[in-house]
Amino acid sequence: MPLKGLARRSGADSYGVGEAGDDHGAFGAFGSGQERHWAKTSTDRPVVPCRTVLAGGSHESQRPLRFSPVLKPYTWGGRKLETVLGRRLPPGVTAESWEISAHPRGPTPVAAGPLAGSTLDELLDRLGLDLVGRRNAAALDDGRFPLLVKVLDAAEWLSVQVHPDDERAARENDRGKTEMWVVLQADDGAELIHGFEPGVDRERFAAAVARGEAEALLHRAPVRAGDVYFLPPGTVHALGPGVLLVEIQQSSDVTYRVFDWNRDQDDRPLHLDDALEVLDFDVVRPDPVVPEPLAGPDAADQGFRGEILASCRHFETHRLRLDAGGAWSGSCDGESFEIWGVLEGSAELACGAGGESLTAVEWLLLPAALGDFEIRAEAPATLLRVFTPPPGRSAR
Repeated sequence: MPLKGLARRSGADSYGVGEAGDDHGAFGAFGSGQERHWAKTSTDRPVVPCRTVLAGGSHESQRPLRFSPVLKPYTWGGRKLETVLGRRLPPGVTAESWEISAHPRGPTPVAAGPLAGSTLDELLDRLGLDLVGRRNAAALDDGRFPLLVKVLDAAEWLSVQVHPDDERAARENDRGKTEMWVVLQADDGAELIHGFEPGVDRERFAAAVARGEAEALLHRAPVRAGDVYFLPPGTVHALGPGVLLVEIQQSSDVTYRVFDWNRDQDDRPLHLDDALEVLDFDVVRPDPVVPEPLAGPDAADQGFRGEILASCRHFETHRLRLDAGGAWSGSCDGESFEIWGVLEGSAELACGAGGESLTAVEWLLLPAALGDFEIRAEAPATLLRVFTPPPGRSAR
């Protein structure tokens, strides 16, 4: 299908909001039961000074946090969160499940325990550094948790799109978007658009878009379960039909659409001028991430194998495979929170405040002041670990 029918974005209120347009404005759906619960959220939430505790941490910050997801019924979504992951969904399509979020367009509430019902943005106000850690002190200044974790189910092509960096996104009163994908499941023949073909520059791409011939300048690649992709700001991309994946990203919801497969542009406006301003034409035929082995003298003895999937100043992500009976011991020592998710199998997390069980695909947020913990698998399991790395990390 040729790329054509592009529109120019204009006006301060035509903000490129994620894959929205059909996002019900500033409303988010949460809860995973048969009915969808709508909670109004403010996109102009005032910044409230957060607590800056840490010395030993508060009792509330020494327990793992499980959240109820916020569901997004964008037009390109499907039903794989139900048919593949076994979740109960409301009627219609579900394109994105925001698993851990403090973004104003979909803050996730705590699912159970003494903090049940409190949203992640409220916990940031309440727990401060005990939640995010010293490496994320800047998050207290703008009142937003640094990361957002999603599960995406593409039954149709997502728009061909690009995300800005922090400096450019500040014009939209949001953050830039560095993101990564870990593919959970892909149908036969599934593919994505990732970067450009060789020899494309701004002028050539703009001219091709005007002629409806830009598709030939975009790099398409097959997608398989287990693939990992790292997408810095400026990377042109689009997810194709038949792909279910996990997305780890900065807490941002700014997207500039280049092309939307001739869908209704009244609901989903295009942003060609903005996209041309931020597109990185040096991203040419990029490969999926080649994981780097995670060194550790005790790994074999403890029954796990680990690899680094991505590392940048915003997040570092490890994938760990635990054997039956294998364990991973760690500590949230006040430097950073940790996010743990099970992709395959199941695992138990034990800490001073008790234990939590996780099955695929479920998540826990461990506050920075949690202290020592252990992850153990009774049967083989694959997990993701996400945290804020020390300063000075370069993207890889």
